[in-house]
Amino acid sequence: MASRQITQEQQPWLLENGDPKRLTKEARHGHGRSRTAHGMSATSLRKKSDHALVSRVRCASLRNVLVNIQEVILGTKLSILFPAIPAAIIAHYLGLGESWVFILSLLGLTPLAERVSFLTEQIAVYTGPTVGGLLNATCGNITEVIIAIFALQSNQIAVVKYSLLGSILSNLLLVLGTSLLCGGIANIGDEQKYDRRQADMNSLMLLLALLCHLLPLLFTYTAASPELTAEPSLYLSRAASIVMLGAYFVYLIFQLWTHRQLFEAEEVCEGEGEGENNSAEEEAVIGFWSAFAWLAGMTVFIALLSEYVVDTIQDASDSWGLSVSFLSIILLPIVGNAAEHAGAIIFAFKNKLDITLGVALGSATQIAMFAVPLCVLVAWIMGVKMDLNFNLLETGSLALAIIVTGFTLQDGTSHYMKGLVLLLCYLVIGACFFVQRTPLNPNDVPNNITLKSFTDSVLSA
Repeated sequence: MASRQITQEQQPWLLENGDPKRLTKEARHGHGRSRTAHGMSATSLRKKSDHALVSRVRCASLRNVLVNIQEVILGTKLSILFPAIPAAIIAHYLGLGESWVFILSLLGLTPLAERVSFLTEQIAVYTGPTVGGLLNATCGNITEVIIAIFALQSNQIAVVKYSLLGSILSNLLLVLGTSLLCGGIANIGDEQKYDRRQADMNSLMLLLALLCHLLPLLFTYTAASPELTAEPSLYLSRAASIVMLGAYFVYLIFQLWTHRQLFEAEEVCEGEGEGENNSAEEEAVIGFWSAFAWLAGMTVFIALLSEYVVDTIQDASDSWGLSVSFLSIILLPIVGNAAEHAGAIIFAFKNKLDITLGVALGSATQIAMFAVPLCVLVAWIMGVKMDLNFNLLETGSLALAIIVTGFTLQDGTSHYMKGLVLLLCYLVIGACFFVQRTPLNPNDVPNNITLKSFTDSVLSA
């Protein structure tokens, strides 16, 4: 009996007897009540579970399973979308229509992405904030990365580029714009301020990513023919991707160790009952190994639905009369990151812009500096020639989005007009890709339709 008690004290995650564990970060690691912006944003869509009924089950193993299901499946306001997962699988095997498989897969990815964030937080309670931060950095945009990998396997490089670009644009313009607009209207009588230091750091990282995208694009126009720069541009992209990943690794050290205070969102109890909710959010409600197993299972379903999305996006484009670029840049990021986006907007309503900026800018930086170069290197390993040249229109949209966002956040204050401008920028870019008709296969585009050939014809006229 004594040895069993010692074992439980040394390994508290083994204490799974059907009752949710109440192990806090403070108790395990002695850290303060500071949390990352992503963590606080994700909690806005979670529901507090009532275990009164489950606690009556006498069988400890069954009680443990029911508690896990209640916390993981029913512990989110997006649980209503979970039936879309089996519906997508059934629609796929019964051949009910590729467009139905596409939209059901997108809906199923929404709660899965939110639950991945929840499970990484649960693991972080046991492992500490540093490992938790690394998990968030790795799994924060796991949906986009898995979709990209399946698209690379199908040699759909355009879908990879479009979806990653769309995630950056949606975070910088749609999420941030909607948050500043709604927050400004809701707090129209209050002055909205935020810490510029985090925004400045993210802006610098995004400008570095933009440079790595611009150089391969400009490199293609330095020779008499684009074919002469294809291979050098590919090598340049791979070298730039290695630099970007190295910079992101240093950024993680900066964020998680040396300057952690810049990226922590202090929990301030405001209003009745909020202090109790914040305390509850710090607690582990499932065991370590349970969280790890759930995370692995969620990843499997994300991979399955991502494969469905990649396989059916062209058919959905043909059925709905929408271009693949519009579906990839606009629709995929909005639906896939709906939970995270909603959390950012909710905190903007509460006049907590530091959390909103941490989510929007943090996600954009993670995709630009981690997901994009990772896909280039993975494609290299797979023998797929993917570079950082996202074409003129796409790279120009990215550059303008980063520049406009940087100007918007330069003074440390916010109002609804700034959010409106960002939203209007997103609408114009969305309209551009809505009317664009670009084939997925670059070989379908005539070789003489290039910026250089057009320029040469104008100069010779």
